[in-house]
Amino acid sequence: MIQIANLQKKYGQDTVLDIDSLSIPQGQCFGLVGNNGAGKTTLFRLILDLIRPSNGTVIINGKNVQETDEWKSYTGSYLDEQFLLGFLTPDEYFKFLTSIYSLSEEDLKTHLKSFKELFNDEIVGKNKYIRDLSKGNIKKVGIATAMLAKPDIILLDEPFENLDPSSQIRLKKLIKDEIQTRNVTFLISSHDLNHVTEICERIVILEKGKVVKDISGDEMTLSAVEEYFKA
Repeated sequence: MIQIANLQKKYGQDTVLDIDSLSIPQGQCFGLVGNNGAGKTTLFRLILDLIRPSNGTVIINGKNVQETDEWKSYTGSYLDEQFLLGFLTPDEYFKFLTSIYSLSEEDLKTHLKSFKELFNDEIVGKNKYIRDLSKGNIKKVGIATAMLAKPDIILLDEPFENLDPSSQIRLKKLIKDEIQTRNVTFLISSHDLNHVTEICERIVILEKGKVVKDISGDEMTLSAVEEYFKA
C-alpha cells in the first residue's frame, strides 16, 4: 500500500507537484498520464525518496520513505539511464546485481529466460557496454533490472518509449504475466495512452502537478482519457 498525503514539491516560488491525497493498494496496476511538465516523474522521484518533498509524506506499507530504508528491499524501479552502470556490459551488470540481491546464478537464468523474447538476442552475451546500446535496448536492461529481485512494488517511467512495436507488445505481455502470477503493484507513467490504458486497471491524470482525474479501468477508459486531452 502506497499512501500520499499533502505532498508538495516546490522550486523557489514554483509548485511543480501538489497532491492532497492518493492511495495505491497492493496488487494494483496504476497508470499515471499527463502532458510534459505535469509532474509525473517528480511524483515517482518523491515516492522513491530521490528528492525531498517541500511538504507532505509518502508512506509505503506504513513506513515513511524518508525515515526508513525498509521499503527499498521490496521496491524495484527504472526511471532513466542514470539508474544503470553504463561502463558495464548487461551481463556484468546483471551478475553484479545478483550479488547485491543475494540471488543465485539459477535465479538470474530463470529471470533472463522470461525476458528472452523482449531482448530479441540483442543484449545478453554481446559483450557491449550498456552505454553503447540503443535507447530501446538500454530501456530493456533497465526494466529487467527493476524486476530482477521479484519486488512487490515496481515503478516504471515511460517504459514503452524508444521500443519498437514488437518490443512494446512483448513488454505488455511481461507486465501482464507478472501481475497474474504475483500480487505486484505496478506504477507506470506513460505518454502512450493505448498501452497504459490496456494494462492498467486505474488511470490518474496529472495536470500542472495536481490530480485532475482518477479513472477506474474498463473498456471505456481510453475514450475517457482521450476525451480529457482533446479538451
